[in-house]
Amino acid sequence: MKSKTPAKTTKKPKLTASKLPAQVQLIERRIYFARSQKVMSDLDLAELYGVETRVLIQAVKRNSDRFPEDFIFQLTPDEAESLRSQFVISNVGRGGRRYSPYVFTEQGVAMLSSVLNSKRAIQVNIAIMRAFVKLRDYLSTHKELAHQLEQTQRTQKEHTGHINAIWKAIQQLIEPPLKPKSRIGFGVAQ
Repeated sequence: MKSKTPAKTTKKPKLTASKLPAQVQLIERRIYFARSQKVMSDLDLAELYGVETRVLIQAVKRNSDRFPEDFIFQLTPDEAESLRSQFVISNVGRGGRRYSPYVFTEQGVAMLSSVLNSKRAIQVNIAIMRAFVKLRDYLSTHKELAHQLEQTQRTQKEHTGHINAIWKAIQQLIEPPLKPKSRIGFGVAQ
């Protein structure tokens, strides 16, 4: 008799509690911008916490007093469509989501640890908070560099104006103005 071996399937590697500190970069890639805020999708959070998306949303709805509008909001259909490629959400009608995703702000993600009370939730939350802090530091550095670049460009424009003025003065000194040549001889009166 032949022994049956199960078919090998390639699965997306799951985050484990022991790998979470090393996964901050992975979490950073799951932070998006919506309505001028840094947010994480319910789909990504559910995967990180190791629960189904519907379970995550049910837990939030059961504790709705902990999640004001500035902690969690549901994307409009237009927002969901524009972020669809970032979230990798399947299209409606093809077995995908039937509603627009919810997104959590940094404060909403912090509040999730009190709703999802497990060791994994605590460890995931720590990693997510580190990712948000790292992103905030990066953005503040980016703003500072942009300001310095703007100042350098302004100074460069001023120097260019001064150099052009100096160059014109040097050209005038090198090339004396042309005087009309006077004719030698007598002029005929008309």
